[in-house]
Amino acid sequence: MRCFACECVSVRMFRLRFCFAAACLLVATGGQPALAQSPPPTAAAPTDWPDHGANPYETNFGPEAQISPATIGRLGLAWQVDLPGEAGLEATPIEVGGTVFFTGSYGAVYAVNARTGRLLWKYDPEIWNFNPAKMRDLFAVNRGPTYDNGRIFSAALDGRLFALDAKDGRLLWVVETVPKDSPQVVSGAPRTFRGKVIIGQAGADFGMRGYVTAYDQATGKQSWRFYTAPGSPQQNKGDPAQERAAATWHGEYWKTGTGGAVWDGITFDPDLNRIYIGTGNAGPSDAEKRSPGGGDNLYTASIVALDADTGTYLWHYQVVPRDAWDFDCAMQMTLADLTIGGTPHKVLMQAPKDGFLYVLDRQTGKLLSAGKIVKVTWAKYVDLKTGRPVEAPNMRYQHGVTILFPSASGAHTWQAQSFSPLSKLIYVPVKHDGMTIRKGAAKAGEVENAGVAAALIPPAPGTPIASLLAWDPVTQKKAWEVPQDTIWNGGVLSTAGGLVFEGTGDGYFSAWDATTGKLLWRFYAGLGINGAPISFSLDGTQYISVLVGYGGGAGAGGSAMLTGWSFVAPRRLLTFALDGKEVLGPTPPRFAKVTLLDNPALHLDPTAVASGEQLFAGCALCHGVGAVSAGPAPDLRASPIALDPSGLWAVVHDGTLLQQGMPRFETLTRAQVNDIFQYIREQSRRAPSSQ
Repeated sequence: MRCFACECVSVRMFRLRFCFAAACLLVATGGQPALAQSPPPTAAAPTDWPDHGANPYETNFGPEAQISPATIGRLGLAWQVDLPGEAGLEATPIEVGGTVFFTGSYGAVYAVNARTGRLLWKYDPEIWNFNPAKMRDLFAVNRGPTYDNGRIFSAALDGRLFALDAKDGRLLWVVETVPKDSPQVVSGAPRTFRGKVIIGQAGADFGMRGYVTAYDQATGKQSWRFYTAPGSPQQNKGDPAQERAAATWHGEYWKTGTGGAVWDGITFDPDLNRIYIGTGNAGPSDAEKRSPGGGDNLYTASIVALDADTGTYLWHYQVVPRDAWDFDCAMQMTLADLTIGGTPHKVLMQAPKDGFLYVLDRQTGKLLSAGKIVKVTWAKYVDLKTGRPVEAPNMRYQHGVTILFPSASGAHTWQAQSFSPLSKLIYVPVKHDGMTIRKGAAKAGEVENAGVAAALIPPAPGTPIASLLAWDPVTQKKAWEVPQDTIWNGGVLSTAGGLVFEGTGDGYFSAWDATTGKLLWRFYAGLGINGAPISFSLDGTQYISVLVGYGGGAGAGGSAMLTGWSFVAPRRLLTFALDGKEVLGPTPPRFAKVTLLDNPALHLDPTAVASGEQLFAGCALCHGVGAVSAGPAPDLRASPIALDPSGLWAVVHDGTLLQQGMPRFETLTRAQVNDIFQYIREQSRRAPSSQ
């Protein structure tokens, strides 16, 4: 077992992101190039995994077949790397030439020997030292690096994109992709193409105008930028794409907020030399506030095709016109060649938050089909003639409380889907929760975003909270489905061996038969898994690697995401191979009792406790709803620091643990920090002495 130190990450955020709000409470056509054939991955394909989604087509498919239903019983742990100090691990690793590269919570990049797990180098962008204010704009996660031309590209939470020498981790260049004083941050993985590297950012929930930027791989010089929402009339003038978008907005929208952040999904099409971007929700959530009187609000909640060389707009398909539910479309887009209705198409497939799986002709942007993959009530269906959803009555909460499925946290979000060119199925990790939503200030059990209040509701009895879904994108029908016991699970890998791998929030890493969904193998990893596994081969041996580190949005999940994990549970990179004999290192038991602390002599002021409860809403994303940690950060009810008002002040206001990952909140007054202290103490007293 390998182990090496890095910063302890204990993070939180002052403002909860609306797309996780529900979880907090439950838990135009361009040119048409000639049709070319995408070379499908085969068993003879290269055995590296150099791209975020395995290859430019974002299939998350491994062409190795050594591990199969016939050999899966021999699969064992080959090596492991302990990652002390890390928290939520959402990254998909990559592997090139015998080295596995991956990122930690705040964007530190690791390189380890793919045969042994020995650390080769580590690069830490030191966000705490460069722009610590960004640490409180989003929980600490990073979805991974990518590789091209001997360089590793990755981004830090504060928005810096950097290039490293893949051999030794030496910094080659760094560029700031977002304004230093804006609430925009970067958690997604960059993508590479034709000598360029591209990245987006998060910030739609603050109403920030979204964009993607392509940079020269060798120098970091900006090549082009495309905005996903229009700016002011002066900014739009002379730009046909922005002028077209502006016609779908009303009022002084550039002052009230637009959104459309490209915080995750970016795909390069090597056949057509295009970039596809999936854009985020419009912000603020109430469409009448951001664009009074109507308008579709392009290019938010859309898929947009751009020329890869120039960033010029080619076509768009708006998945959710005039979004009012935080239905992001910034999810993974998978490219494939499919025959639909007897006609071959080069397609793009996406399963965004709204509960449909969309299949588009990627030459033209024409919608080919849209099937409901979970319970969907906000729309009856998607009209294939117009491409628009046919909304159900009162889904825009015009007349009071509306109940709809799926919830704002999404039927499917950033966790990787996988498409097998052998089974012709797409495998998607889905959730089945719904929500109530209405206009007005939040009441007990609700969260609010700019005058829109929401609360999560569980699925109907007999429906699992989440599942692994195998879906036929040609027929838009389910092939099989496996229920999951936890709501916050990992991404998916399929392989030429006929297997589907996924890690889940309950700490298991499992393999199913890709055709039938039969469970064939399971490994207890000692902690929940959120990231996606990868497959690669070296010296004739196939390996499967996955990061283990439950976190991210799990902190705000309330009872739904209290899966029993302690913050002190080891975060790890696990790698498996046939006949692997490594024994998993020590791990705390799941649902271990938490010894709560208290000072019986301390008098609690009900007014201060009530104030602290409101203030703690900004801490809950990491430290847990009600101060009950789900694992991404320490349980403050059991923390000696939180038992001492001066100690809590030093950490929260002065930032004494900034370098270890705890943000500094220097604008809070001593009275406010004391109110938070009182609330934590009250929560400790309300709970049993140990739990």
